[in-house]
Amino acid sequence: MWGRLFGLGSLLVMLWTLTPLASAAELHGVRVWPSPDNTRVVFDLSKPAEYSYFALKNPDRLVFDFKSSSKQVDLSGVADNSDLIKKVRTSKAPKKGTLRIVLDLKRALKPKVFALKPTEPYGDRVVVDLYDQKKKPVVITNNRADQKREIVIAIDAGHGGEDPGSIGGRGIYEKKVTLEISRRLAKLIDAEKGMKALMVRTGDYYVGLNRRSDLARQHGADLLLSIHADAFTSPGPRGASVWYLSNRRAKTEIGRWLEKTEKHSELLGGAGEVLTDTKSEKYLTQTLLDMSMDNSRATGFEVSKDILHYMGKVTKLHKKEPVSASLAVLKSPDIPSLLIETGFISNPQEEKLLNTKSHQQKLAQAIFNGVHRYFRNTPPEGTLFAALNPRTHTVKSGESLSVLAQRYNTSVTQLKKTNKLKSDMLRIGQVLTIPST
Repeated sequence: MWGRLFGLGSLLVMLWTLTPLASAAELHGVRVWPSPDNTRVVFDLSKPAEYSYFALKNPDRLVFDFKSSSKQVDLSGVADNSDLIKKVRTSKAPKKGTLRIVLDLKRALKPKVFALKPTEPYGDRVVVDLYDQKKKPVVITNNRADQKREIVIAIDAGHGGEDPGSIGGRGIYEKKVTLEISRRLAKLIDAEKGMKALMVRTGDYYVGLNRRSDLARQHGADLLLSIHADAFTSPGPRGASVWYLSNRRAKTEIGRWLEKTEKHSELLGGAGEVLTDTKSEKYLTQTLLDMSMDNSRATGFEVSKDILHYMGKVTKLHKKEPVSASLAVLKSPDIPSLLIETGFISNPQEEKLLNTKSHQQKLAQAIFNGVHRYFRNTPPEGTLFAALNPRTHTVKSGESLSVLAQRYNTSVTQLKKTNKLKSDMLRIGQVLTIPST
């Protein structure tokens, strides 16, 4: 809440102040992370800080006062890439021992401010998330109503913005590698008739874990792929892997490490969401009870096998079979979701490979081939892909028309008509076209 307006100077009441600390903190720098939903400003501090803030109008400003012994901080060019902030600057302090930082805003914004404890690679921080109150929500047309809709693949480039992900020995950031691979994958998907890519993030900013699934759901996604580059405590492990949801904790040491680092990522990049969303655990518990989760998990497992088949042709596999783990990004009950580890950025050889355009393209092509293969063989009903790539079934021993009709939710009459069969007799190895329902 903005509070009540004072008479002179349109000064808004001070919003919040931390409990005073014994000694002052130094401000090391200010970083700005724009994204489609909000702009994040991060104050990097030497230790937990005593601070306060308030808003001013005519023109719109957000003013922060830090109890600090720091000298002037170089703020030139800090907000050059922001659509919401004109400038970040210092101003005359109200008293000695205070550092005043002013955010000159392009219009009135709603702030959410919170402090964060040290989380590698950062120290203590004060984070400001700025939201545009006048921004109209995007109306997304659900293309499932179309009789010949496209198959939508949501691509989540892991980490981003405040959260760099793992950092290799050469200084390569996971967030940059995942975005490059994701962009290449999206181009391949968009070039395929009957398929469409949705990039969860298109630049260097963080998207909360729940928000990723929300975006995929709003666009009617048939599959969510979260692209990552693995890491471990030692440089030895290498190879790609594909993870799908398990209700149980991971059995392998690397699986447990992955679960731990994902929680670290959530705290690092989206702490505002974690601190304020007290219903998230209840939501996840409820959704895990939903029967549709079983179908999403089963579909994810099948897609995983197809992706691994092609990835094994272009890179070493850490695991040749899909692996399960309890990961928040996979817990959407209605959208099959996978986490794809493209290699170990903690391995010197793979870090070098992951940073090359040619290897990124090979990985993107392998992932696309796996997804394409799955949907070619199992296209969702009502899609253009189903019309272009009708489902087929190879008859096995013991199968009959009535069994197949029940399995594919059709009728014996439709099966016979589609395949121009004159009798109910089938032979082993016979390929049948499955009619669209």
